[in-house]
Amino acid sequence: MASLATAARLSARVAGRRIPAESTARGFRTSARCLAAQNFSMPALSPTMTEGSIASWKVKEGESFSAGDVLLEIETDKATMDVEAQDDGVMFKITTGDGAKAVQVGTRIAVIAEPGDDLSSLEVPAEDNTSSSSKPAPAAEKSAPKSDGPAAASAPAQQKGGAAKTSGSKAREQRYPLLPSVQALVNGHGLGKDAVNQIEPTGPNGRLLKGDVLAYLGTINAETPSKIMNRAVKMSHLDLSNIKVAPKKEAPAPKKAEAAAAAPAAPVDSEVALPVSLAKVLEAQKRIQSTLGVFMPVSTFVARAAEVANDDLPPSARKATADELFNQVLGLDKLAPRGSRGYYLPQISALPESSLLAPRASKRSSSADIIDFLAAPAKKAVPAKKPVAAHHTPGMSSGSNLFTVTVPQGDEKRAKVFLERVKVILEEEPGRLVL
Repeated sequence: MASLATAARLSARVAGRRIPAESTARGFRTSARCLAAQNFSMPALSPTMTEGSIASWKVKEGESFSAGDVLLEIETDKATMDVEAQDDGVMFKITTGDGAKAVQVGTRIAVIAEPGDDLSSLEVPAEDNTSSSSKPAPAAEKSAPKSDGPAAASAPAQQKGGAAKTSGSKAREQRYPLLPSVQALVNGHGLGKDAVNQIEPTGPNGRLLKGDVLAYLGTINAETPSKIMNRAVKMSHLDLSNIKVAPKKEAPAPKKAEAAAAAPAAPVDSEVALPVSLAKVLEAQKRIQSTLGVFMPVSTFVARAAEVANDDLPPSARKATADELFNQVLGLDKLAPRGSRGYYLPQISALPESSLLAPRASKRSSSADIIDFLAAPAKKAVPAKKPVAAHHTPGMSSGSNLFTVTVPQGDEKRAKVFLERVKVILEEEPGRLVL
């Protein structure tokens, strides 16, 4: 039994020594054992992002967060984006506060701990030096001329233009973030921040342009960026100093005459007239009054005759309306009769009695002698008949009257058909208008 207990103790000790080693090798850790937090660095939100600005922290120190919560907002030269938490944790310390500008990617901006850690006993880890690997660029530049012969010989020549231009001038801080094209050019040639600050910017509001970097490297003429800037400034203002006001020109008279001649002529109306007798109408009027005791004016007969005569008139010569064109598209004009309703109302004026119908004065009466007149036997006076009261319409005659219709030019035939129908109705069958 003693040997079994001893063996169990030995196996437990070996297992206790192995567990920490295996957990360390696999990456498992507990804050109770480590008592250390983790650094939270500036993330790269795009493949070309090298730096960014912190707009605001959404999680404050000492607050817990879950996976998917927004920790902070980062501003780049293109947009403002949210940074979400990948795991649950606690915000232990914020090293870079709100409003920080030009924070390099990989720089520590906060320290986070795991849920349940005792923040009072945690240790702040040292800052990672991942971003410092790209800083020893001057040393690499110094060793480059030894290995590359032609390239090393051309490098001093490229730096002459920029060095001559910036010699004697104090270095100034460029406006960050740089434009993407400028940042790519700077990174491609390995220019440090000090070298970039030596370049004179010619862009709007003091921004560094790609041409400024090319002029500094000697790729283009050093005076080209300044010439382009001066030309852009000059073209941005409208110069009206060399513009003179032209004198007013008097419009020639022939042009006015031509314009008046070119104006479309006003539509010309035509008058169509036809004599119509109202004798039958007056007879029907008297017959109705004596039979029914109702007086029916002549205007009522004329209006009803016009109403009947306006039905199914020949098509008008005017342009087709929208409804008529639509019916033509559907083919309805071929199915239905091609007649249309008119809206004519005749104007009536009494015709003067013709000189051929008037009784001629006898020649004898004009040359009668006074002796014959006195010797003639006396004639008995015939008592005059009492006048019968009759209704008379002003402007109308019991005989022939002239019916006139004014129509647009081209509709004379249509108006003639209308007047002929009115004539037939009033002269032959006015009694049908009573019903």
